[in-house]
Amino acid sequence: MVWDGGDTRRRRAETTGCLLASVVSLTAGLASAAEAQTAPAADEVVLSELSVTGVSAERAGGPVAGYRAARSATATRTDTALRDTPQSIQVVPRDVLVDQQDVRLADALQNVSNVQPGGTLQGRSETFIIRGFATQTYAIDGVLLNQASNFYTVQRDLADVERIEVLKGPASVLYGRGEPGGLINVVTRQPTLVPSGDLSIQGGSFGFRRVQGSVSSPIPSVEGLAARISFAGQSDPTFRNYGGRDNSRTFVAPAFTWNPSPDTRVSFLGEFTRTDTQYDEGLIARNGRVPLDDIGRYYGEPFSRYNGTANFGLLRIEHDVNENVTLREVFSAQGGAFDLIATRATGLTNNNSIVARRETAVRSAYASIDSQTEMVAKFDLFGLRNTVLVGFEYNNGYRHSYTTQSTGYPSVGFLNPTFGSAVVGTTLQGDLRQNNDLYGLYVQDQVDLGYGLQLLLGVRYDTGTQFYFNRTPTSRAVPPDQELSGTSPRVGLVYRPFDPLTLYASYTTSFKPQTANVLNVSNPAPETGDQIEVGSRLDLTPDLTLSAAAFRITRQNVAATDPANTGFSVITGEQRSQGVEADLAGQILPGWKVIGSIGQLDARITKDTTFTVGNRLVGVPSFSTSLWSTYQFQDGFLRGWTVGGGITYVGRRTGDLNNSYSVGGYARLDAALFYDFDEHGRFSLNARNLTDRRYIEQPFNQFNNAPGAPLSVLATITAKL
Repeated sequence: MVWDGGDTRRRRAETTGCLLASVVSLTAGLASAAEAQTAPAADEVVLSELSVTGVSAERAGGPVAGYRAARSATATRTDTALRDTPQSIQVVPRDVLVDQQDVRLADALQNVSNVQPGGTLQGRSETFIIRGFATQTYAIDGVLLNQASNFYTVQRDLADVERIEVLKGPASVLYGRGEPGGLINVVTRQPTLVPSGDLSIQGGSFGFRRVQGSVSSPIPSVEGLAARISFAGQSDPTFRNYGGRDNSRTFVAPAFTWNPSPDTRVSFLGEFTRTDTQYDEGLIARNGRVPLDDIGRYYGEPFSRYNGTANFGLLRIEHDVNENVTLREVFSAQGGAFDLIATRATGLTNNNSIVARRETAVRSAYASIDSQTEMVAKFDLFGLRNTVLVGFEYNNGYRHSYTTQSTGYPSVGFLNPTFGSAVVGTTLQGDLRQNNDLYGLYVQDQVDLGYGLQLLLGVRYDTGTQFYFNRTPTSRAVPPDQELSGTSPRVGLVYRPFDPLTLYASYTTSFKPQTANVLNVSNPAPETGDQIEVGSRLDLTPDLTLSAAAFRITRQNVAATDPANTGFSVITGEQRSQGVEADLAGQILPGWKVIGSIGQLDARITKDTTFTVGNRLVGVPSFSTSLWSTYQFQDGFLRGWTVGGGITYVGRRTGDLNNSYSVGGYARLDAALFYDFDEHGRFSLNARNLTDRRYIEQPFNQFNNAPGAPLSVLATITAKL
């Protein structure tokens, strides 16, 4: 970032003042009422990596009782109360996933403010938009997925998920490479020394079928050793079935924990996923909008298929040297591959009545290793309590044989596409080879200043090399390795004026080597970003928390889809996102649980030579909100029954950076009914889109717009040990 003198200082001061005013307006009325509360504080400030002990005490990464989480390690890599984190972080616990019967990561994340599904990449994977900026990857148990690949090769399965955490804003200070909008961290279920298990069988609309389960038990022959295996298999033809075969996914996740001594903890997680799906670009925009008269309309061919695999392994070793010092080593290995053959839309001709197409074939494989060595130390200095994290990370992420072949293919009609053309064969379009070899050193200090004040300081320095070569029929020169480096600071202040209320402010930055397939560019410069955020957290009751934030993020050197539709990306200038948001989670009354969100965003291009300055960013609504609530009857003849319902509203969004078309807003109504036979069995019935609304859920570009599913019903029966 370049310092530009007094104008910049004045603008940032004005911005900070505006943001603070926004948050104060969101919480002022509630804060005055909460001051009179006599309920005790939720928990004391514990800046420690050690788990909290006590009856039913929550720990970071562990199970959450109900809808409200109190602790997390995603933002600090230490077990820290959410109220003591000077950055917005939202948690979707497993109870929410079970009650909503979410089978997609995108469904779970719609419970979080200013998070939207960003596209399925033609049914291959999942992308998300956080605070206006797209991200195509996430973390598992605090380890980012391979960044040399610009998307994960499979859709995430939720069978082994304990909680999903979203850290808003840049996270590079601890994670290195990353997007400025935020970080999604999928926290998995851990083995238990008490035997447990669950098995669910599901069936629903459009031929959906799924079985999933998880079993955990101690291993009798080794003291302190426990194992869990989670698994799932599903078949989902969907309402857009033109491939002649189902969309299928299989998932297996073994996990082990071992405590050889009270001071040492060892854990292992493996995840193995295979998917076989129809390659589906969705609907096409024409004349500034996406027609919804037939949401099942398909412009591909029945032979268009995608096959992907993903393997993930994680080993974590922790040792308490004494009560104040913990050493940690985390090692992960990842690998996967995909191949596809498909027909893709390339343009509209004949007065927008004909869809031009090409045949495309892609083969790709990736692998990476990541090592994190950390120390957490607690000590007093000058009378102040410090929790210091020092870490070193090495990441070698590479992708090889990303080979794209393409050729022309017969066109189809826009309103009445017909199938039957045969595979014609392809020729080389591009062969991208990439390798990132990165080293990161980071330091963080959480300081209790007293008087209700806590200070968070952190900085990370990344250095390394990137090899980036895209061989095309006209370009074969191999470039030298590119030297990469970046510094990512973070500073945050937390103030607790009285117990139920916490206020905070922070500044943080992001750094990310380019992974997009950039047109006619070798070794493009990394992307950078920074955020100013102010916010608050208010415990309305000991079991119900309201959080609010206002923020401004700027992002430079962004890769975007080439408007000439070459199949490549181009590097653009600067983008900015600013807005406010609020999230509510917890229990209102015994048996009455709620999780909700509301967000307002202004996300635009601010500097560019390719696209028009002032255009809105892709897929970002100005306003969005969600609310989900359940009530479990506590006594009487209805005891055992639970009713639930929710609404998701997403405003109008633009579909490309040219703002050449937009998709309308929508409101989706959902409902649920459960019956618990006892603690060992449940039957549930979930319905989505009760009004059978037609809408575009995920705009991506002119030829890729995924429609939302019509009215659908899912029945589930679950048995537990």
